This record gives sequence, C-alpha cells and structure tokens, in this order.
Amino acid sequence: MNKDFTFSVKRIRFDEHYRPSDSTRLTTNFANLARGEHRQENLRNALRMIDNRFNTLAQWDNPQGDRYAVELEIVSVDMYMGVSGGDDSFPAIEVLQTSIVDKTGNKRIEGIVGNNFSSYVRDYDFSVLLLKHNQDQQKFGIPDDFGDLHGKLFKHFLNSDVYRQNFSKPPVICLSVSDNKVYRRTENQHPVLGIEYQPNESSLTERYFKKMGLQVRYFMPAGSVAPLAFYFFGDLLNDYTALELISTISTMETFQKIYRPEIYNANAPAAQCYQPSLKNQDHSLTRVIYDREERSRLAVEQGRFTEEHFIKPYRTVLEQWSAGCVL
Repeated sequence: MNKDFTFSVKRIRFDEHYRPSDSTRLTTNFANLARGEHRQENLRNALRMIDNRFNTLAQWDNPQGDRYAVELEIVSVDMYMGVSGGDDSFPAIEVLQTSIVDKTGNKRIEGIVGNNFSSYVRDYDFSVLLLKHNQDQQKFGIPDDFGDLHGKLFKHFLNSDVYRQNFSKPPVICLSVSDNKVYRRTENQHPVLGIEYQPNESSLTERYFKKMGLQVRYFMPAGSVAPLAFYFFGDLLNDYTALELISTISTMETFQKIYRPEIYNANAPAAQCYQPSLKNQDHSLTRVIYDREERSRLAVEQGRFTEEHFIKPYRTVLEQWSAGCVL
C-alpha cells in the first residue's frame, strides 16, 4: 500500500459565531445555515433545538430539563498525496464531533464523531460519475467500481495514526431515510434509539456506505416521527453509552427537522408500514431558514471541482494506490 497518503485534522467550533471557512464544502448542511442575513438567528435556534431534544431524551436526574448542553465541532480532514514537493493536499471529508456538557458538576463528556458526513469525492461519484455513466443508457445503471476509491480512502483514514490520536471510538453517521423505500416496524426496541424499522430493499446509499465498511440500522427514538438511518462499525447498541447516542440523535434529528421537515417535522408519526415523502403537506416548519435548492446545485459544482482538482490530476496515482490497497 502507498504509505504517502497521510491526513491532518482541523477543528472549528460550531456555535452562534460560526462562519464557514473558504475550504469548507458549501453543500455542508451546517455551512448553509451559517450564511445570509439570518445566520446568527439560524444558528441560535438550531443549537437551542439540539439542547432541548437532548434533555428530553436524557430525562433521568434531570427534573428541570436543562441539565445538559451539546457542544459541536466541525472536524475537517485533509489528505496529502505525497507526490510532489508542493502542497498537494485535498479536503477529504468533514464530520461533526459532539461533546456533552453536564452542568451538574460542570463535567464535559466526549460524544460521538461522525454524525453529519460530507465528502468531495462522494459529490463527484454521485453528481458527476453516476450521471456520465447513465448519460446514454436506456436503463439506470451503476458502475461496477462505484464507490470503491471513496470507500478505501475512508477506511485508510480510520486505520491511520491520525484517527487513533484524535478519536477514541469508531464513527457513527446519521442520515435521513430514503423516500423511495418502505420501512416496517419491528418488535425490537432500544431504551435510547427507540423502535427499530427495517427497509424493504437495499439502497444505493447503503451499498455506497458498505464499501466504506459501514453497516446500517434504522431506529425511531421516543418522541420522533420518523426513523433515522444509523451507519456504524461494530455493535451500535452496546459500543456507545446512552449519552453518546443521545448526542447524535439530538444533533442529527434537529438538522433533519430543518432540512427535511416533510419527514422529520411531520405532524403524524410513522406508522407500522412507513414510506417517507418529501411531498407530505402535513408538516410544520422550524424557525431556521435553509436553502435546499442551493445545496443540490452546489453538489454538482463541487463534484466538478473534485474531478478537475483531484480525480484528473491524480488519476494514475489513485488507480495504482487503489489496486494495491488491502484493508
């Protein structure tokens, strides 16, 4: 394996004063919230929603419902190619790190890394490569090696010294359910994650994340109206504490209420047999302004950026590395 691919980690606090850096993916959901004339109000409202949801789920020894607060850091991972004497770094991924502040005793507890997941290479795969592959096809198809490079790069980072030095546990990534699948409620129920649902079929996102080494389960926590997709390594139900899981649920459910209110801020909870719909009119809006159309447009632009600045100039190096990569 090529040992020249190395990584560095940068952190920036996500709070009401957050402003996206020049290197941040503009499609990153939290970056979208932090722009425009309502940026500070957006951030305050989103952070308040996260704290309130956390305290609702962590209700033991919490009579006033205000014992805990969640702090968030944006973790940016740069990859260094090691093939030239200059700066050949490329922004690999961005995730969120949660921390829990317990005001009783003023303790700070490490949460979960992952949560939101952003990747330039994923933008390229879905917004450029997949579209090109299907440009002249009569029927939608997926390239045989779709997601291979991205998956190997992700696992290479997780196996790196940099990851071990910065994070104590594997990541958990929490996404929305798909609006083209049907989910059925099971009898399984977890005290924090809630009721488990199972999809009727596998999705392209599931297969893509599987190449990253991640498996997925779907749970609807108490008080939620739709299941969340939890992508993880190992044993999701036993490898993480209750407070760690609640930090992810409260953060990502809040973001989904903002991004997909038709599903996650619906006025009726998911039934036993549930198909999400972005056309659902029976939902409420949050007090946070989010530009969903801008996000879709920028995903294509950033996919093209990746093609020009990463895939094309390093194609030979990437192909050779990928062919010899065993993880």
